[in-house]
Amino acid sequence: MHLAAFWLMSQGMSTATNLKKKLEQGTFVIAPGVFDGLSARFADAQGFHALYMTGYGVSASLLGKPDAGYLTATHMADRVRTICAATTTPLIADADTGFGGLVNVEEAVRSYEAGGAAIIQLEDQEFPKRCGHTKNRTVIPLDEAVAKVQIAAQSRASDEFMIMARTDARTSLGLDEALRRGDAFREAGADILFIESPETPDEMARIGQEFKGTWLLANMVGGGRTPLLNADALEELGFHIAIHPVYGLAAAAATYQAAYAHLKATGNQDGAPVDLIDFEELNKAVGFDAVWSLDETFKK
Repeated sequence: MHLAAFWLMSQGMSTATNLKKKLEQGTFVIAPGVFDGLSARFADAQGFHALYMTGYGVSASLLGKPDAGYLTATHMADRVRTICAATTTPLIADADTGFGGLVNVEEAVRSYEAGGAAIIQLEDQEFPKRCGHTKNRTVIPLDEAVAKVQIAAQSRASDEFMIMARTDARTSLGLDEALRRGDAFREAGADILFIESPETPDEMARIGQEFKGTWLLANMVGGGRTPLLNADALEELGFHIAIHPVYGLAAAAATYQAAYAHLKATGNQDGAPVDLIDFEELNKAVGFDAVWSLDETFKK
């Protein structure tokens, strides 16, 4: 194994172990969505227990396209490595449907684990997938979805690297089917369950009751199908992790829109309608201090 890949995998095993211990200790984990090296660096600096690599954010930032099946396994594995190399916080990484059949799921697990992720997220949607809070989502047969979870669990190098299984069945097939799938995924080896898009607090409470003793994730999307609840309320309902996948992306997009419109209208930066980070602070955030330190250490 290449030295850099070995280092990333070692780092991932360490962060995965740390995150698993936090969950075992009963810590409620809030994970902001990150989508590139810069967003990950800023989130990493805040001291969260985990970060969440959002497929929506990667598709939007890398391709300028919707989260609708455009991303490849290579895109996402590269982004895992980029984010893990830039941060020290455990990474929960979206892997969509596993990018194909069972061999593709196997490869996704191995590449994400080697890339330094702590958790891989796999879902039961048909390909091409759709963002979980948008329309026209359909799911594959249960036996096919279970096989993917089984292969994922068997393919990891360490049990510290966790498998999160997501079902999108609630929207098209109802909550009962989503719960049935969650139970099957748990039996197949999933460490964490993600029942996507419950639509009321009562539905969320039912999920919490159904899967007591199993780690559960809630997806908090502003304007999405699921009620936005704070960490205390989610923990009371039986959840253990809350991801906020597009919160940072939406903030960045609003800033881009306002800043670029102002520049086009005025021709300069003065009076910008958004707060701008100081250039020196930006240099520090991206790691120029380390570059300058090397320059000075080896300057002749």
